[in-house]
Amino acid sequence: EDFLTLIFKAMMKDALNSSHPVSSSVQSSEQIEEMFDALSYIKGASLLLMLKHYLTKDVFQAGIEVYLHNHSYGTAQSDDLWDSMNEITNGTLDVKKMMKTWIVHKGFPLVTVVRKGKIISVQQEKFLYCAEPENWTSDASYLWHIPLTYITNRCNFTHCTNAYLLDQKSGM
Repeated sequence: EDFLTLIFKAMMKDALNSSHPVSSSVQSSEQIEEMFDALSYIKGASLLLMLKHYLTKDVFQAGIEVYLHNHSYGTAQSDDLWDSMNEITNGTLDVKKMMKTWIVHKGFPLVTVVRKGKIISVQQEKFLYCAEPENWTSDASYLWHIPLTYITNRCNFTHCTNAYLLDQKSGM
């Protein structure tokens, strides 16, 4: 319950146009200090939970183990974690490409789901809580690779969860 409260507080900050990406290049020590705030840590933790759910616990854990093994007693960059996950998924999913969309964009997407009969369509757009005119920038180019999971009424007890990667503005 406390973690959910933290997530929602971070999302409120991230929904403002004055937010910042989880990962960005820096030119000064002041910028480094600004990057390590609650938003970066809580959003980062949420993104890792999203990835774990999408990949499954076992695949995610195997990726973490590869990452720790490859970079023990050394230095690492965020791409190194995604590369380790790619190694485990054997190229079936480009984890780096998916996660880059989450860490280099500020904010998060609003996904709209519409059902017309048996057809389900989904669409994404950047969610903005309150447009601040002094900080407003156009986010028309923002596109996330959103891992969506869902359950249908055809669920059997061996395979209930289906997955879909929304990597375009809209899809079916």
